[in-house]
Formats: sequence, structure tokens, C-alpha cells
Amino acid sequence: MKIDMAYGSGGRQTSDLIHEVFLKNFDNKILCKMEDAAVLQVNPKIAYTTDSFVVTPMFFKGGDIGKVAVCGTVNDLLVMGAMPKYLTAGFIIEEGVEIDTIDRIAKSMSLAAKEAKVRIVAGDTKVIEGKGGVYINTSGIGEIRRAGVSISNCRLGDVILLSGNLGEHHASIMSHRMGIENSIQSDCAPLRSIVKNLMENNIKIHCMRDVTRGGLATVLSEAAASSSCAIEIYEKSLPISDQVRGFCDILGLDPLYMANEGKLIAAVPKDQAGKALALMRRSKYGENAQVIGKIKEGSGVTMITSLNGSRIIDILYGEGLPRIC
Repeated sequence: MKIDMAYGSGGRQTSDLIHEVFLKNFDNKILCKMEDAAVLQVNPKIAYTTDSFVVTPMFFKGGDIGKVAVCGTVNDLLVMGAMPKYLTAGFIIEEGVEIDTIDRIAKSMSLAAKEAKVRIVAGDTKVIEGKGGVYINTSGIGEIRRAGVSISNCRLGDVILLSGNLGEHHASIMSHRMGIENSIQSDCAPLRSIVKNLMENNIKIHCMRDVTRGGLATVLSEAAASSSCAIEIYEKSLPISDQVRGFCDILGLDPLYMANEGKLIAAVPKDQAGKALALMRRSKYGENAQVIGKIKEGSGVTMITSLNGSRIIDILYGEGLPRIC
């Protein structure tokens, strides 16, 4: 069956969609009360975030719009030193979408939420005229477990770690759109294991950011500006798979500006860099982690190239690359 405008009326069809798709997949005691708002138990200090997701195609190698919606919001909380607790999910559905498609997306969200140990406790559904698109907004609440983790807290002498290979999400989406056959999969993943292991082993994390739209170059540029410091990275240390590197060479793309959905950077004291790297590599989704640079006096981001030259790295300006979400 397809979604039509009646599913957004607030009547029987809306109720059927909520019960047969969303409650079935997001089942928990808080959501199933069907109140106008969720009543939650959280510690005094929380992190709160919201994000909206528009992905074309909705399904791709390694993930889909539902998985991205959960992981993107969860990771935004984690890099603030918070353990995710609760999510809300708002769906805007254009008429003509198959109900089975919504169910598939909801199942994917449920699996990602279970892996991230977070509950979807409230939501909303709207049906609009259109051509069969789906748009998701998620908001998240997390309990602060490590205070002071901030993009403005990089310190002189800190080492920058990157949790894994660059560009896989962007390359996966573009490959699908362009009909290019390869085995590149999106890196879409919740990064709870990496952050939890760093915090539980007393790594003094000064800064963390997940590396999403705008890529590594944009995230590092924002950190350097916010912390009033300079960041130096090393091209030889950047983890990039051979497939993604070849994909970029063919299309003239720069992995530094490509989107990711399961990577983070962390700034830690130099004397803890080795321990932090080992912890990342032992964590789920962190096996390809690398030390990629350091914090210095000055401003901006520079990269020492493989030929020992120096390249200025700036924030993404304009579109830059074909948009993927």
C-alpha cells in the first residue's frame, strides 16, 4: 500500500501508520504511553541536539536515511562528552511512498538505536503532497559524562586523532547516483564504543567533533578558529582506502572535503596520544584510526604534503562537491 493524504489527517489511517509501523519498531514503555510529550529521567546536566535528514537515494550500500538519522544525532551528542539516552523522530512523508518503505526505514532506525543504546521516545508524522520523498528530523538528549569537551578547547601541544578512513559515505552515495559499480560502503555508524572507551580509560579529551558534511577540512578549520590556534596535519597519515582514493582520482574529488557519517576527530594531550590511539583501534568502528596532526601556535590549518610541501586547508566554500544530503 502507498501513503496518501489520508495518512496525515490525524484519523484512522494516521493511527494505523503509528501503530503498525512506528510503535512496532520503536517499542518502549515511554513511547507506548502515547502522551503528548515524553516524561524523561536525566541527570542535571544534559546535551541536546537536533538535525534534519534529506538523503538521495534513501537506501544505499552501508545504510539508509533512517540509519543516518539515528547515527548522525547520536554522534553529535557523543562528541560533546554525553552518552545518548533519548531520541525523537519526526517524519515528513510525501504521498505515494510505499508503507513497506517506511517500515523498512523504521526497522533500520530501531537497529541503529539499539546499537547506540538509545530509545526513541516521541515522534510525529506529517503527510504532504509530493513525489514520494521522505524527510526525517531527529532530536536527541544525552547525559554529560565528561565536562569541558568542546571545539573551543584545543590546547597547544595536543595531538589530533582521526577514528578511521575518510570519504566512504560520500563515495558510496555518489557511486549509487552515477551508476558506478564498486564495493564502497557508507561508514554510517554510531560511535558510542569509541567515545565510551576513551572516557572510561581517563583520556583527557579536550575536543571531539564528528566529521560529516564539509569533511575533515571544514571540521579542523572550525576547531582552529574556535580554539584560536593552528592545526597541522600530515597527508601521509590520513587514512583513505584504495577504493576511495581511486574513486577520487577518477572524478577529481578531494577526500578532505568529502562527507562521512561514522568518523570523529579528538584532540588529546601528547602524552596520552599512544594510549588513546590504541583504545580507538580496539573499539568498534575505530580499527583504522590514526594520529593525523597536532595543535600549534598561530591560526588556520595547514597540511604537510607527501612531498614535504605545505598546503593551506580552508573551510568548504559553496557547494564544492555534488551535494549528497
